[in-house]
Amino acid sequence: MHWKIGVDGGGTKTECILVDPSGAIAARHTGLGCSPSLVGSARAREIASETLEAVQAGHPQAEVSATLLCMAGSRSFWREFGAELIGLGRVTTVDDSIPVLELATRGAPGLVLHAGTGSFVAARTADGAVHYAGGTGWRFGDEGSGYDLGRRTIARALVELQGWAPPSGLGALVRERTGESTAGAVAGYFYGDPSINNGVASLAPEVLRLAAGGDAAAGEAVAASVGQLLALAVAVAGKLFPGKRPDTFRAGVSGHILNHPFAFQALSSRAPFPLSPITEPPIEGVRLLLARDPG
Repeated sequence: MHWKIGVDGGGTKTECILVDPSGAIAARHTGLGCSPSLVGSARAREIASETLEAVQAGHPQAEVSATLLCMAGSRSFWREFGAELIGLGRVTTVDDSIPVLELATRGAPGLVLHAGTGSFVAARTADGAVHYAGGTGWRFGDEGSGYDLGRRTIARALVELQGWAPPSGLGALVRERTGESTAGAVAGYFYGDPSINNGVASLAPEVLRLAAGGDAAAGEAVAASVGQLLALAVAVAGKLFPGKRPDTFRAGVSGHILNHPFAFQALSSRAPFPLSPITEPPIEGVRLLLARDPG
């Protein structure tokens, strides 16, 4: 077995591991998020390159035979990036959904629901084929994600401030975060934010806390958001595993939002198949994939 490199490149951070010939992790490095849709193509390339260089810095003798890039964003962009890498052996590029799917199924048939910065459903059928659903980005979907929870929170707060819904913890949260007390001013605050996706998503931890504390409006927002992601997963399972008993395929739940106790309960109480929480980080899924690679 030769040295190998694995990368999990997402919107929040870019993690990289160097695996030695025994299969042990010899070095780790974590950089900034490298999704080209968030930081731009030039910056994404720069961050990924710096991360790859940094993880090898302490092992100049390592001869890398294979590199696995599990990346968020444009598939064509990362394929081009991978094709340009020199001295890193056979370079393979896949979606960042593949590591969490590996953690959920260990190579067996099944699916995974993931929500964090974004959200998606990934599945593997008995023939080994991988399928992807959702992941359309914060502007068009990503139900169950931090942005979607924040968006629902602001929408509810605006209706409260207009006087059409009773007060809730969500309204108080948004007023405190913005320092504004009218619907027009709150809307202007968020519309004027140049990094609106990050600003809106940053509300998610507090929304989950309010939901767990019994705030009805927060609970409804969380249940509705993760429920839409579950509906997508159910549709995927129905198409890929038609007529299969729920115990014949694995279904995992990944990400800090879906594994929050309130969100997980909202999911598992509605799911037509058993759900297993995934507590390992995606980079561990990358390591498992590298271990299964004979190269």
